[in-house]
Amino acid sequence: MVKHLGLKAYGKINLGLDVLRRREDGYHEVRMIMQTVGLYDRIDLICQDYPGIQVETNLYYLPNNENNLVYQAAKLLMDEFGVKRGISIKLKKFIPVAAGMAGGSSDAAAVLFGVNKMFGLGLSQEQLMERGVKIGADVPYCVMRGTALSEGIGEILTPLQPMPQCQVLVAKPGISVSTKYVYENLHANELKPEQHPDIDAMIAAISQGDIYKIAAHLGNVLETVTIPAYPVVAQIKEMMMDMGAMGSLMSGSGPTVFGLFTNPRAAASAYEKMRYGEGAKLARQVYLTNFYNRKG
Repeated sequence: MVKHLGLKAYGKINLGLDVLRRREDGYHEVRMIMQTVGLYDRIDLICQDYPGIQVETNLYYLPNNENNLVYQAAKLLMDEFGVKRGISIKLKKFIPVAAGMAGGSSDAAAVLFGVNKMFGLGLSQEQLMERGVKIGADVPYCVMRGTALSEGIGEILTPLQPMPQCQVLVAKPGISVSTKYVYENLHANELKPEQHPDIDAMIAAISQGDIYKIAAHLGNVLETVTIPAYPVVAQIKEMMMDMGAMGSLMSGSGPTVFGLFTNPRAAASAYEKMRYGEGAKLARQVYLTNFYNRKG
């Protein structure tokens, strides 16, 4: 049995996000292109001789009980397999919170992986993904990682060709956006066809490895709700494009915005302006990263 594990929980962005309909059970049916980025949270799992789950975080406002997804992930497997020992989970957050980057889901996915390994439960990646959807729709993808088409409520995943590398500038304004609010105010059947992203065209661009075509087909239908409510999202997108991004998009329900750059010098300059220059008035958290294409 492993006594200690140090894990990295990687964030994601949506290169394409379309909502097809609202289902009778209240969930929304989606088609999304998910992509892991190199920005990650750090998680330490420590096996305890006594029962129970303890959670510590570096952010005072995050719950340290069953309301935290890492707690739920550990409890899910430990209850199912009757694990008698306890576990201490130390979570250090770097992925922006409530930002459309699946930080909480990625943390939960990492804990599922870690508990499985620590206690020798013998679950395959697919079996972890099947359990992960009980915690959240994005958790199965966060177990798998890489580039993927996500369908259903997010749990039907089809791996795609790895993305060609480029620099990814990530900026989150000093606001939080309620995912529930965005989806409740999205009326997908009332939108014009051009307001829906062309997911099939994005898949074709990825299969061709053409970063310029990928940038040209970036699209997120949820922007039709979030941007009117929070114009700062559009301001950050416009600033990134002015600074040389090939394309810029809101991730998930927002408010995080990312820009894709092929010129490292332009990306570094944009990062400086966004973090310390004129962009600092718009964005509270800014990161310069890249795509993370390693699976699992």
